[in-house]
Amino acid sequence: MKPVLLISGALANKPFNGGNAWSRLCWILGFQRLGFQVCFVEQIRADCCVDAHGAPADFLASANVAFFHSVTAHFGLADSAALLCDDGRQIGTSLDELIAQARQAEMLFNLSGHLIHPELKPGPAGRIYYDDDPGFTQFWHAAGGDGARLGGHEFFFTLGANIGSAACSIPTGGIHWRSTRPPVALEQWPNCAAGAFDRFTTVASWRGAFGTIQHGGRTFGQKAHEFRKFITLPRRTERAFEIALQIHPGDQRDLDALHAANWRIADPNRTCGTPDAFRAYVQASSAEFSVAQGIYVDTHSGWFSDRTVRYLASGKPVLVQDTGFSQHLPTGEGLLTFRTLEEAIHGVEQLTLDYPRHAQAARRIAEEHFAADHVLRRLAADIGWKLPAMPPSTPRSRTSP
Repeated sequence: MKPVLLISGALANKPFNGGNAWSRLCWILGFQRLGFQVCFVEQIRADCCVDAHGAPADFLASANVAFFHSVTAHFGLADSAALLCDDGRQIGTSLDELIAQARQAEMLFNLSGHLIHPELKPGPAGRIYYDDDPGFTQFWHAAGGDGARLGGHEFFFTLGANIGSAACSIPTGGIHWRSTRPPVALEQWPNCAAGAFDRFTTVASWRGAFGTIQHGGRTFGQKAHEFRKFITLPRRTERAFEIALQIHPGDQRDLDALHAANWRIADPNRTCGTPDAFRAYVQASSAEFSVAQGIYVDTHSGWFSDRTVRYLASGKPVLVQDTGFSQHLPTGEGLLTFRTLEEAIHGVEQLTLDYPRHAQAARRIAEEHFAADHVLRRLAADIGWKLPAMPPSTPRSRTSP
């Protein structure tokens, strides 16, 4: 009998977001590959449920439920997943069965502390908190209250590779933050390197999910503030740049500035709204160019994007803003970094002039540093968690689930 693992995170809470779905799926699929019986559980508030147009909707008729159904069924998780609404309704595995599985589980892997259900969270033998928003999480915790939902966990992992070091200004709050990396299920993300360069792309939310945040007398900015520093890049390099961009109508001035600087803007709901669509968009790109949230940059957090990992796995080189991750990952081939506009311009020249070499290096970086098998085994070894015996290897070149 396979050991049970409970995983929780926001999936239905972010409908129309294929990239976010992959950030959950690669953990689920990775642990399944290592021999676990994975049970995925998500909580949602009734007032967060919307229809296909973003208007308020009843839980059962909502786009959130439809998205949850679609993703879990597509990836063979329909019989091992549940969505719990705060009004008592749910879909998927029954609450009684979830409670039984939680009590059998070796571990709860709790993405952003999402699971707070009083009958489920205490059940597993151990509880891991996974922080994919370094800086936000620790600043919320430092401000008091339970916004970061850190309580009730034994182990804490973060994508902020520099947290706890002298180089990083993010407070630890007395917690031992262990670093990890966003995994990629390589069998789901085959190498699709192209022969010639066409365009840079990325997928982004102009202001991000949380807005600005203040700590220690400083205000930490959003992704928009960083993008504005590099808005002239397409005109300066005469290369094609495209963003599948979620942007509020109130930011029309920024949208006009992007168009004026020759950025192509794509609708993220249409191009990246499902896991398959997101994967197709990345794989049809030549390379990624992206900035990071201001908070990741200004704190020297060492954060690295799970979206960027998908580009690398697809054989797409990346040119991304350095948050301090260059202390831990190889850069210069396949993974190029910048901090200033001039460095970004130089990076564009380097990547496009020798594109095939950088594309080959991109896939190699994904295999050596982000493969789910490696990431999950390293995480487990860090806390002395004995994993099941590794199942036989499966091919890593499939194009679809």
